[in-house]
Amino acid sequence: MLDFLFGLLSHDLGIDLGTANTLVYVKGKGIVIREPSVVARHRKTKQIIAIGTEAKKMLGKTPTTIEAFRPLKDGVISDFDATTAMLTHYIKLVHSQPTPMGIGKIPRPKVVVGIPSGVTEVERRAVQESAIMAGARQTYLIEEPMAAAIGAGMPIEESRGNFICDIGGGTSEIAVLSLGGIVVNRSIRVAGDELDEAIISFMRLKYSLLIGEQTAEDIKIAVGSAYPIDKVDRATVVRGRDIETGLPKSIRVTETEIREALATVVQQIVQGISETIEETPPELVGDIIEGGIVLAGGTSQLRGIDKLIANELKMPVWITDDPQTTVVRGCGKLLDDPILLRKVKVAARKV
Repeated sequence: MLDFLFGLLSHDLGIDLGTANTLVYVKGKGIVIREPSVVARHRKTKQIIAIGTEAKKMLGKTPTTIEAFRPLKDGVISDFDATTAMLTHYIKLVHSQPTPMGIGKIPRPKVVVGIPSGVTEVERRAVQESAIMAGARQTYLIEEPMAAAIGAGMPIEESRGNFICDIGGGTSEIAVLSLGGIVVNRSIRVAGDELDEAIISFMRLKYSLLIGEQTAEDIKIAVGSAYPIDKVDRATVVRGRDIETGLPKSIRVTETEIREALATVVQQIVQGISETIEETPPELVGDIIEGGIVLAGGTSQLRGIDKLIANELKMPVWITDDPQTTVVRGCGKLLDDPILLRKVKVAARKV
């Protein structure tokens, strides 16, 4: 009863704590925060200088006294204090709004957090501790493929196979779901970040050009693709530093070149999907052939990746609407369905 009253007064949250971006869903309001998972702080004093978009602008541009970095790597916390500071900042942002009933001090929120399915018990505990220290009264952990399937509106509680592949920044979460549970799953630490690294490596090896992570991401968005769709070979100009002379240099690169650079990484994701299908019980494979593979996550927006997977595996492939928000929308739906939340949670903790 007390938890029900707290739920009426507090801003209960669904959080997709991603390697590249953090999204926050507020019960009854929808997605209110969509920010890069980046923190900037002073190296000596450890004082937080900026979080989110402002911190991302500082990547690769800071003086020696300031460090700008991602506190999560491959979907898990690599810097506990910075992650806690980031979560605290976003929870305070939400709680600066008036209470739903317009009275008094807002109780601490119930928080549902999406985590990679392949994390260890220690890594799970780190997420829970971070959320509690950031101001949550209760923390529920949900595996990302489960949250993505719920966010995509898949019939996960039916006795049929549902195939979801959530390709994010740090991990690709692949799973087959049936009867409200995960039957087969695979979490591979190959996703958007590895695509950026492949572009950096390609520019260095072919053109002797040094570029940073942000430039690589810009190239990926501008001309990145996994499969040739259009006859027009798009191009973009890349600016960086010449390795041989140390001077600024501009290079024109085409979509075909970048597609070749990304091919090895994309193939690892396709291989992960293929291996998951091989482990799936035959009865569920029939359902998957009928319903297809559903793609979610920001990196599923890479041009032609759905066509490549469909071509390689000879199965229908669909990309969800607004794939970057699928996980956090799933977390949000669970805030409204406590019975399903108790059924699918992998861990829970109260203050």
